[in-house]
Amino acid sequence: MFSIEHEFDATVVTLVDEGARPLGEDVIIHLFEDCITIEQYDPRSDSVQKITFSNNQAQDLAAALDLPEGVYMLKRNST
Repeated sequence: MFSIEHEFDATVVTLVDEGARPLGEDVIIHLFEDCITIEQYDPRSDSVQKITFSNNQAQDLAAALDLPEGVYMLKRNST
């Protein structure tokens, strides 16, 4: 299950683990104009872990999900 919310400065996607037990903590993705952050609560450290991707890194990750093993470089449009 997941939800999508549009806030003032970001789109927020929350991924809820509904699979077999043990269930993982929710994953929250914030899509900002200049970056994407991914957050997840870590019960071992009792803190939220956060990763920040540049837009280029996020595009690379999205492309990598559909490619076979190898090393790639995306051709980017210069603006």
